[in-house]
Amino acid sequence: MARRLDGRVAVITGGAGGIGAATGRLFCEEGARVVLVDRDAPAMAAVAAEIRAAVPGAALHDLVLDTAEEAAADRIVAEARNAFGPVEVLVNNAGIRAYEPLAEATAETWQRIIAVNLLSHAHLTRAALPDLRACGHGSIVNISSTHAVNPRPGMGQYDATKAAILSMTRSLAFEEAAHGVRVNAVCPGLTLTPFHVRRLGRDHADLAAERVDNCLLRRWADPREIAFPILWLASDEASYVTGATLMADGGQKVL
Repeated sequence: MARRLDGRVAVITGGAGGIGAATGRLFCEEGARVVLVDRDAPAMAAVAAEIRAAVPGAALHDLVLDTAEEAAADRIVAEARNAFGPVEVLVNNAGIRAYEPLAEATAETWQRIIAVNLLSHAHLTRAALPDLRACGHGSIVNISSTHAVNPRPGMGQYDATKAAILSMTRSLAFEEAAHGVRVNAVCPGLTLTPFHVRRLGRDHADLAAERVDNCLLRRWADPREIAFPILWLASDEASYVTGATLMADGGQKVL
């Protein structure tokens, strides 16, 4: 049985985080030639080593860049072309958080979170579109959040950028349909990434076993459970899907 992304060139940002790393590994398992991008050099090196150990023969190129810088977009696409060829799949996953109420939000925080969570997606999409259009089966998957549609107090900046990603996804889907490029979004729910393990200061196994009450499945998602919907949208199995928002949130309750 053919692998779902066999030979295709995929760029994944936020590659050293939980969802990005899991997606990078799954794409490699499915035959993609993957360019994994993150600004955290030690974390990127560790993730790349883990993927190469787990997936013998993985076609993986790890790249340390800050996607918030506009110039990084052209460099990422150039690196992908040099390593493997024109970009056929783009997963915009880079993101940061800000924990402060909107009444206290500073211009600096706003500028940084918009640069990473929204503008990095826009710049890299623009840079990759010539390749995505030319290949005839280009796919963009933007990673948003369940909180794009179910916002919370204290994280308004993050939630606002994630809502903007959904709007941008739909606009791009309209604009790029004529060029054969599909554009979709995934909204993860509570996902047990290394970020949350560090933030909560608790053991990974204890958190994984913990009952949670904000979703119907009553548990955290494993990052690989988010990677599979991303894989599906990136593949030809979703060839008739564009402009869609896929909620991978365990049945998130609306507050």
